[in-house]
Amino acid sequence: MHQTPKRCGGPFAAVGRFSFRHRRWVALAWAVLVVLGLVFGTKVFNAAAPSAKAAGSESATGAALLSQAGGTSSDALQALISGKSPADAGVQAAVASAEHDLRALPGVAQVSDIRAQDGSSQILSVQLSNPAAVTKASERLQALGTESGTTVKLGGNQVLNQQVQQQTKSDTESGEMIALPVTLVVMVLIFGGFIAAGLPLLGAIGSVAGALLALLGFTQIMPMDTSVLPITTVLGLGLSIDYALLMVNRFREERSKGATIEAAVERTSATAGRTIAFSALTVTVALSGLFVLTSPIFRAVAAAGVSVVVITVLSGLTLVPALLGFAGKKIKPPKRGVSDDGRFARIVRLVQRKALPVALATSAVLIACAAPFFSAHAQSLSTQVLPTSFSSRDVADAVAADYPQLADPDVTVFMKADPGLAKDYAAKVATLPDVRSAQVDESGPGWAAVGVHVDGSSQGATAQHVVEELRADRGGMQTWVNGNAADVVDFHHEIDTRGPWALGLIVVATFLLLFLMTGSVVVPIKALVMNLLSLGAALGVMTLVFQDGWFSGLLGFTPTGGLEAWIPVLVFVFSFGLSMDYEVFLLSRIKELHDEGQNCSRSVELGVQRSGRIITSAAALMVIVFLGFSSGRMLDIKEIGLALAVAVLVDATLVRMLLVPATMSLFGKGNWWAPPLLRRLHARFGFKEHATLPPLPVASGALPVQRAGAPAGAVAETESVPAVAAGPERRAA
Repeated sequence: MHQTPKRCGGPFAAVGRFSFRHRRWVALAWAVLVVLGLVFGTKVFNAAAPSAKAAGSESATGAALLSQAGGTSSDALQALISGKSPADAGVQAAVASAEHDLRALPGVAQVSDIRAQDGSSQILSVQLSNPAAVTKASERLQALGTESGTTVKLGGNQVLNQQVQQQTKSDTESGEMIALPVTLVVMVLIFGGFIAAGLPLLGAIGSVAGALLALLGFTQIMPMDTSVLPITTVLGLGLSIDYALLMVNRFREERSKGATIEAAVERTSATAGRTIAFSALTVTVALSGLFVLTSPIFRAVAAAGVSVVVITVLSGLTLVPALLGFAGKKIKPPKRGVSDDGRFARIVRLVQRKALPVALATSAVLIACAAPFFSAHAQSLSTQVLPTSFSSRDVADAVAADYPQLADPDVTVFMKADPGLAKDYAAKVATLPDVRSAQVDESGPGWAAVGVHVDGSSQGATAQHVVEELRADRGGMQTWVNGNAADVVDFHHEIDTRGPWALGLIVVATFLLLFLMTGSVVVPIKALVMNLLSLGAALGVMTLVFQDGWFSGLLGFTPTGGLEAWIPVLVFVFSFGLSMDYEVFLLSRIKELHDEGQNCSRSVELGVQRSGRIITSAAALMVIVFLGFSSGRMLDIKEIGLALAVAVLVDATLVRMLLVPATMSLFGKGNWWAPPLLRRLHARFGFKEHATLPPLPVASGALPVQRAGAPAGAVAETESVPAVAAGPERRAA
């Protein structure tokens, strides 16, 4: 006689039950979201634009005031004309005609013709009073090339922004096209079938579509840098595949125990659903630390990232259960249980026998990998992050090499003063050590801009020292010191003053989450230290590759001699959140076994064995996604993609498989120590370690699957599973 299984309690089971029973409506809602994302969400690439990374600082304020006062327009359009001598009669006639036509266009304020120092080329510089005029001006300049038989390359901020938008969209699409097929192949190998492997990809598509719509919405309320788009997209893609993988894996296990499709979906949501919710919480905590910083790019990443994580976890909690309802019959349960004496258990036993040497050796390797980051040089790059094939990059390089009169000064001082006082100020600045020259570049009623040229690099230590000197002695006037070196100085100041608060927020919140889950103060401290070690290794590798140029030919980029100043901050936050995700993933499983009565060594051995496959599978998929995006042409996205791939790879191998078991074995019972007061707090407010699922009715002829390697008659899996909104269950999956 058929028995109706008892319902699972809790909100996650209820969401899964609703999504299963109303799967047609849930699937339709997500299908509409995907269509909207494809039709409207992709417009976010046109709405975003490169922005000042240190906006709100003195350097950004000074640049904005200069533009408002009528100084050098950021909407200048530059056309590099080469291939024939500027002295050629035909070239001169064509250039003169183009200048006449350009001056007649609405929105064009000024047209200048400047020749290179060696006379081999020339640049037409078009100042725009209305950015909308860039299209017609560009068309006229391109026609000049045909008329004169020369090569015309367009540059300037307007062209640069347009090319960055187009390349960012192209890199995002190509990253997805690389990552998704490879991910499908890997998941087919994991699950042994296309149906089970395809569900995570469908969930990922829904998540990415929702993420694009969310990002488009944010462009209406805050500046959205183009770099934010692929960063948050790759995060959503990786997490959605990870979460769906856990849900499908748990569903197969429940089916193997004889659960009906509906019961399996409900039980999966009650357990693995809690896991992915807790995982999303850990990543959200890490991203929230960016709100402490003032630069718009950090707050944009935080806001967009948190929204993407929310959409991703909603996809896992609703869309995946609905898809399981459609395809559940075609998803094969595992033919046999997971052995308790597999390769992961054997690795742990080897580690436990040499716990101290393994812990020391692994830590030494991670510290050695992190060492190069201590010599990292921060830069504020602009055109250097662009592919060399971009016309805006060619024009910028030509200006730097052959048109010193067009090159921006190393430092610009905007001041509210009459031109006469500004000249006296410039003469005084010119006498400073390390300053080559200083002169009034522009002026107007009540304002002036003094351009300062320094010895050495425009962003080097010398230029930064000059910035500090000019800010320390303002000559009794109201001044704003800006420029590339000032951007770097202001960024360092922001990190020095607000960075510790952001780090403190992340560390304290993460510690509290782990304490509420484990009831220990030792485990959270160890987790934080090990996360910092894996993060340091990722930053060290990033320094070797992108600053020192290791494998630059293989990866297809030209080293710039430093790292974009804001990138290590984002790598830290993203890596920290993802590493803590895997930390919770493993520790919760170990905690569950310890609470069931296993001794420390055995709980670590079984915990790693039972969760090792899912950890390595999820990490492999993450690495594939990140490497897919690092194959793009934009240098900043390439840096972030490679760094995150290294962070996940190191964390899932050296840290989770070697360092965690070694330190757990060394600390023994001390792993679970906490002061009496904190133990009482955990007993009252802590997350419950297990959620008891109702027993499944035994159908006629159905037998529970026995865990491979377990004694005869042993049931495949206890009905006591990690319960917290947490990573625990995912580990139990």
